[in-house]
Amino acid sequence: MRPKANEEQRYHRPVSDHADRTVASNRRARHEYDLLDTWEAGLVLRGSEVKSIRDAKVQIAEAFGREEKGELWLVGMHVPPYAMSGGDSMGHDPDRPRKLLLHRSEIRRIVERMNLEGLTLVPLKLYFKGGNAKVEVALARGRKLHDKRQALTRKEADREAERAMGAVRRS
Repeated sequence: MRPKANEEQRYHRPVSDHADRTVASNRRARHEYDLLDTWEAGLVLRGSEVKSIRDAKVQIAEAFGREEKGELWLVGMHVPPYAMSGGDSMGHDPDRPRKLLLHRSEIRRIVERMNLEGLTLVPLKLYFKGGNAKVEVALARGRKLHDKRQALTRKEADREAERAMGAVRRS
């Protein structure tokens, strides 16, 4: 028997778009690295970690990806214990490595490029999508100091060109 329309609304609670929000972003990675490819990966987390992340108490600036036994791990992401978790017995280790959830073919491709080209796997942002914690990771090549300066001057030149084009359009 099919439930009535008002019963469907009462029992079915879709995940809202309000939960789809960026919790942390790694702006420094965009400055220090040339980003080559990006992927969206899930994370294996404990309950108290999810609550801390929802409170936006997470730091991903020092994090990076590492391969161990055919799996990718996010190392260096700091998630402090949730304040209401009931002490140390219910909490978690703030700096433990967290497993990245990707398809096997994606993991193989990432690891191959990391080993052959000497690239680094860096997290760009941490967010919730459909109620699940996701991290956007990128394969990146480190920039030298002069590369950072060139990128900055290129960005400023692009900004100036946009301003000039905007002024021409307005007049």
